[in-house]
Amino acid sequence: MKTFSLCVPAGEPVQRIDKFLSQSVTVREQCGDANRSRLKNIIVNMLINGDTAKFSSKVKPGDTILVDWEEQVPENIIPEDIPLDIIYEDDNVTVVNKKQGMVTHPAAGHWIGTLVNALLFHWNRDHVSADRRPGIVHRLDKDTSGLIITAKNYPTEEWLCSRFRLRDVKKEYIAIVTGRPPRPSGVIKTRLTRDPRNRKRFIASPISSGKGKFACTVYKCIASYGSFSLMRLKLKTGRTHQIRVHMKYIGCPILGDPVYGNKSTVFPDATLMLHSRRLVIRISETALPVEFVAPVPRRFKKVLKVLHHKYSKAVVT
Repeated sequence: MKTFSLCVPAGEPVQRIDKFLSQSVTVREQCGDANRSRLKNIIVNMLINGDTAKFSSKVKPGDTILVDWEEQVPENIIPEDIPLDIIYEDDNVTVVNKKQGMVTHPAAGHWIGTLVNALLFHWNRDHVSADRRPGIVHRLDKDTSGLIITAKNYPTEEWLCSRFRLRDVKKEYIAIVTGRPPRPSGVIKTRLTRDPRNRKRFIASPISSGKGKFACTVYKCIASYGSFSLMRLKLKTGRTHQIRVHMKYIGCPILGDPVYGNKSTVFPDATLMLHSRRLVIRISETALPVEFVAPVPRRFKKVLKVLHHKYSKAVVT
């Protein structure tokens, strides 16, 4: 059982509690998908100002809501007919250009609509146990788009996992960041630890701190446009949120990053400008390394078009 509380802010109309909760950012952060149907399945108990409430109860500004909820874990992952942008496929692997907003594999708050659900349908597979992540050998954050390689059978899954474990993989990203890096190119080496004040965030600290996991990112500034920069980034380690934390660490948070960045006045509607552009890996023990490249996303092109127009003389490094 999990519990969270929230207060109805000033300016909200008097409305049903289920409508208010379905539109709440706090609820989405706590429970994931917050549509009314799902909320009715996972919420066990609700209190409004200390009194028991129903889903039809009304709330008004200033009301305090306490919610007890319990995640319903499905027994199986079910195939779903979700379109995939497939870059390459053979009998052993499928390389996908993952769209922004798609979760890699089912987890709390995201039991459907994931890459695994889509792959099961594409591979014409039946459902699998929810404790399995068939074919997933590495992952991308929900809002990071780009290349992800998946395995169609267990031997290939084991082989690809070993490549990532031994760091025998080249991964390259592109990002649009706010600010300019301290140098045109460089290597960022830090320790990464969870933020004690927010378990969904990570903090970078100097190597000498001795706390957390070692993380290394190589960066190159391709061009700068006023207070924005286009970056090429290569991962030497694969820590959660590594690039996002490292860009913030050098004073260049990624444009559109809701966790580590600030709202941009120039691009207020920007989503996370981070894209897995290039992947080089041996897909079997006997194969030579293969290079896969994903096209630049439309959201990048739209932002860069504005920057090119606004700053006709970009500083190219």
